[in-house]
Amino acid sequence: MLEEIDSNPKLSVVSTLYQSSNHIDEFYSRLVACCSKLTESFEIILVNDGATDDSLEKAKVIADYDPRVTVIDLSRNFGHHKAMMVGLAYCKGERIFLIDSDLEESPELLLQFSNSLDENSDLDMVYGIQKKRKGGFFERVSGTLFYRTVNSLVDIPIPENFLTVRLMTRRFVKELCRYEERELNFSTLIALCGFRSKAIAVHKGHKQQTSYTIGKKFQILVNTITSASSKPLWIIFVSGLLITTVSIITIFYILFEYIFHGIGLAGWTSLIVSIWLLGGLLIMSVGTIGIYLSKIFIEVKQRPYVNIREVIKRREPNDEY
Repeated sequence: MLEEIDSNPKLSVVSTLYQSSNHIDEFYSRLVACCSKLTESFEIILVNDGATDDSLEKAKVIADYDPRVTVIDLSRNFGHHKAMMVGLAYCKGERIFLIDSDLEESPELLLQFSNSLDENSDLDMVYGIQKKRKGGFFERVSGTLFYRTVNSLVDIPIPENFLTVRLMTRRFVKELCRYEERELNFSTLIALCGFRSKAIAVHKGHKQQTSYTIGKKFQILVNTITSASSKPLWIIFVSGLLITTVSIITIFYILFEYIFHGIGLAGWTSLIVSIWLLGGLLIMSVGTIGIYLSKIFIEVKQRPYVNIREVIKRREPNDEY
């Protein structure tokens, strides 16, 4: 018999749904089995991020059967990171387990992570990192370049090859949800939030097809860097300063050669190359500043970063309306 839902559960599980139809039933059964080994006081929150398959319908069936399950249906696809933050803002547990529903990350990791938190009361988060990055050659190389590029430009280092799966304390999630960025990046917020954490190397499965295209990965790269650091602006400033300094020195050198030795600079090639170089740097600089300005433009409008279409939850006979 299913337990009555607890208004203040000891454990919350948060997961997102996107094209998860083939995995959701197994994910739910394995997850409930793991949660039941730790406590009978738990809730499961599933956030549907605009899935176009029947993930939502299957989740509704589960929620209608199990009062511990809540389904949050977003009005459209807002992105994985925003969907996760919605679930974290909605949960009420003393500990919060965040995991993807595609079974690439094993639900049984909850037990291992829980033991780690129990053994060290100073920890506020235990998270998974890949033992070995999966995928083809391009995916592995691009992943390595991604983290190296990010960590060379951000002020707070972001762990390489980290996964979604993590177990967090209530105080950590409470502070995490205080960040109100509209253009949010989950890994950036985790790094900015701080607190004591522990990484555990885990095995991650690999799907044949990823939903992250090259364009999407590049967008995440730019968003991660510009959300966590102002270094690109400083790089532009230093580059401009160096180019200006070299240009002034070159001008004085040309004038010196012309006045004292009668040697003039001939040829259009060097002139055109210089124009192209400076033009390219100028366009790149304006574009970088434009990215930061677009973020300011979005933030000052204070739009909600998601819209919730419906919250599906089975009501018990004694629930108040």
